[in-house]
Amino acid sequence: MGDNKEKTTIVLFSGELDKAIAAFIIANGAAAYDHEVTIFFTFWGLNVLRKDEKIAAKKGFLEKMFGKMMPRGPEKLGISKMNFGGMGPKMIKHVMKKHNALSLPQLIELAQEQGVKLVACTMTMDLLGLQEKELLDGIQYAGVAAYLGDAADAKVNLFI
Repeated sequence: MGDNKEKTTIVLFSGELDKAIAAFIIANGAAAYDHEVTIFFTFWGLNVLRKDEKIAAKKGFLEKMFGKMMPRGPEKLGISKMNFGGMGPKMIKHVMKKHNALSLPQLIELAQEQGVKLVACTMTMDLLGLQEKELLDGIQYAGVAAYLGDAADAKVNLFI
């Protein structure tokens, strides 16, 4: 490869608000320092990429159940500690707003503007019954081999 850009990859396995925010802050920071950044979303991390509106999709029973049980998009995520029946995320969002920090949807938008590669794991999508039309526009779809290709050249590889 002709470009000498530093590379950073993040596997976002967690579907929790605080961990997703941390992943996107790191990704945006690395992109601001001109790193080539890939975030590979797998398992519960895929919920970060879900559109918040209900999308009609033909699914089997188990896929429908997963769809109902999993949070739909970044605004619906719980946090890893002190969730307090949904009060935790509200408090975090309030504190972030008070300190003029970007919200998770804004961080996602910024990442896309900075050219961060957002990659949904196709194998996990199949397992959980998620379809491309249910996820955000402008993302990529690939398997673990594609992630490993990016990670092999990266100096920073994080699993969140």
